Amino acid sequence: MKARKNRRQFIKDSALATAAMGGVIQPFNILKKRKVADKMQVAIMGVCNRGRALANAFAAAENSEITYICEVDSRCVADVLADIAKYQDLVPKVEKDLRKVLEDPALDALAIAAPDHWHAPAAIMACEAGKHVYVEKPCSHNPQEGEWLVEAAKKHNRVVQMGNQRRTWSNVQACIADIHSGLIGNVYYANAWYVNGRQPIGYGKKQSSPAELDFDLWQGPAPRKEYQDNLHPYNWHWFWHWGTGEALNNGTHFLDLMRWGLQVDYPSYVVSTGGRFHYRDDWQPPDTQTISINFGDEKSMTWESRSCNRLPVHGQSAGVTFHGDGGSIVLESGNAYTVYDNDRQPKVIKQISAEDGKEHNQQNTYGPGLRMDLGHIENFLDAIRDGNPPNSEIEGGHKSVLLCQLGNIAHRTQSGLQINPANGHIVGNPEAEKLWSRTYEPGWQPVI
Repeated sequence: MKARKNRRQFIKDSALATAAMGGVIQPFNILKKRKVADKMQVAIMGVCNRGRALANAFAAAENSEITYICEVDSRCVADVLADIAKYQDLVPKVEKDLRKVLEDPALDALAIAAPDHWHAPAAIMACEAGKHVYVEKPCSHNPQEGEWLVEAAKKHNRVVQMGNQRRTWSNVQACIADIHSGLIGNVYYANAWYVNGRQPIGYGKKQSSPAELDFDLWQGPAPRKEYQDNLHPYNWHWFWHWGTGEALNNGTHFLDLMRWGLQVDYPSYVVSTGGRFHYRDDWQPPDTQTISINFGDEKSMTWESRSCNRLPVHGQSAGVTFHGDGGSIVLESGNAYTVYDNDRQPKVIKQISAEDGKEHNQQNTYGPGLRMDLGHIENFLDAIRDGNPPNSEIEGGHKSVLLCQLGNIAHRTQSGLQINPANGHIVGNPEAEKLWSRTYEPGWQPVI
């Protein structure tokens, strides 16, 4: 074990330079045969935003230890290492190139919180290298990548969990159980929303990337574009080349809940309206959007987002309502729900508060709170050990992400999409089908 003094010095030094990797490189086929250690050895990829919360949770988890930080911007490293030092004595190695991290035969799992264009390619690389994967939502940048990732997880027999942590929240699980039990009768419609007060991102200036940022590795699988000053570390979300807009950034959580509650898989029809209405700047996806999705003639869901207008719905900035022939349920974003009957003046017949759940919602800057993340991560670690499916296994995660992607494709092509309900593929719309996949930087296209 290293002394606390040495860890502090290492943390200070790592802000400017990355630590060298040691050990003998082993071929990937050897890694697949390695037994899981007593403590899962985990690498965290991307710690400038959401990855910092994941680093705290994986370090705090009883049966895991962070052995690598994979980050292309050295300015983000010191704070994360300081966080990790609160939970473990081992100082993680720091490496900016994921390919080098995956060469370590001792590594069990990779947690991915890099920008969206990295999610599926990194996860596929990790599966091929014999690692299990925790991938932040959305699990893919485009539908083709989602299908590839599902295939890679099956081919290499890896546990792949998507980071839609509400699947593990106790009261959310209880709410979905109430829906499936028939508490509000036949449930045929769900509606979800997200509101925020995001500010404009302006018009970026083309310039050299900061010295601390390896922009080539940051782009990774994406075809190369020139750096501009309103892109990193967060606003890449609002550029189609790297990001996926609000529908996948926050919508993934709530379209997943609607799909879970309605017990549906692939849709039959998708349409979307909206635009970039609030500001004029480089932001490309809609800041105001509705996505409407039909599942045959039996069930339907709608998603509404207002990225730049804060007026809440049902007093909540985000949430879901489910509607059946016997009543309705309002599921709040903070692990609480209320059940109403279907009378002329609906009455509350059941109410569960966030305090009734086992989690403690410790809010922080980087996510919904350590306890709210921790259960989902421990579920992932348990799935690796016991062989049971995780709460958000990747095939289901892909189906939920696909709903968001189809909504964006409908918006971008200004067309209603006919969908094959057997596999989720677009039918009879060549322009929309062009957005099913993307091009890659030479040498970076995922291989299954």
